[in-house]
Amino acid sequence: MLRGLLPSWSGDVIGPKPARPSYVAGDGFPAELSVNWSGDHPELRVLFDTLGEDDADSPVDTGETRYWGRIHELFTTRAGRPSTAPLWHSVAWRPPARIVHKSYFGLYEWPLSHRYAAVGEAMDRLGLTAAWDDARRRVEIPGGEREIEFFAVDVADGADARVKIYYRNHDADLAEVNRVAAAARRHDAESALSAYRTLTGGRESAGDAALSCLAFRSGLDRAAESTTYLRLPSLTGGDAEAVDRTAELLRGEGVDPGRFRALAAALAPGPLAASRGLLELVSHRAAGRRGDVTTYFRFPVFDQTLATVDLA
Repeated sequence: MLRGLLPSWSGDVIGPKPARPSYVAGDGFPAELSVNWSGDHPELRVLFDTLGEDDADSPVDTGETRYWGRIHELFTTRAGRPSTAPLWHSVAWRPPARIVHKSYFGLYEWPLSHRYAAVGEAMDRLGLTAAWDDARRRVEIPGGEREIEFFAVDVADGADARVKIYYRNHDADLAEVNRVAAAARRHDAESALSAYRTLTGGRESAGDAALSCLAFRSGLDRAAESTTYLRLPSLTGGDAEAVDRTAELLRGEGVDPGRFRALAAALAPGPLAASRGLLELVSHRAAGRRGDVTTYFRFPVFDQTLATVDLA
């Protein structure tokens, strides 16, 4: 199934540096693997950059899905944007449930005015203007150093389909990212702060460019949920420490970390003690579901000494 969804670049031979660098990973590799550990069965996710090959299309349906068909053109030059937004897709599977598809528009190359114009019009078309206005009032206080980086949709029908807006925070501490997360109607600020501190090793800094995601659902006039993403390479001495802290968080959330440790060890190119940047992000959502922790793995594919662009 995954082979059928991947763009044609998936058959390219990997050389010492990417022919078309992607923003997904720091070395320019256009894909990542992640796992959400909540529930009886973990959810496996694969995210990949289309690298401009199908910027106008969804991988599963370009027709009447709840959100996709109404908004995708707003993120292209046809709507007067300075460029067509880079498009990422992901597939997520939590057995025995069906596979879920998601799409992400990267806004990071545009001036802020274009980002807000596209997001505002998209939220209006989706009937989410009131919720978006409420989120902006709660999040964007004067002096806050953050920017909208992604706009994402679940490519699905049904009331559970979500719209997500991602902020990149600059020089934020844990209190600040917790304040942003509290813009959602379901957020346990106390448990969230405890989780963040576990990942930072007790430091109050949120590290380099922490992400805040607000999820919106139809019929609600406020963001429904929030997720905070911390970049472990900026908070730890390497992957061994990052894995240990994440395992501690999972254990505290009632999840046996054994499978997580086994997966990290299997993906590492060598001993975890000598690895850095494999476990790039760990996210936590405090919305009433224990163990709602996701681990994001970036693969050390290209020689970063040969990198031609500065990627996050």
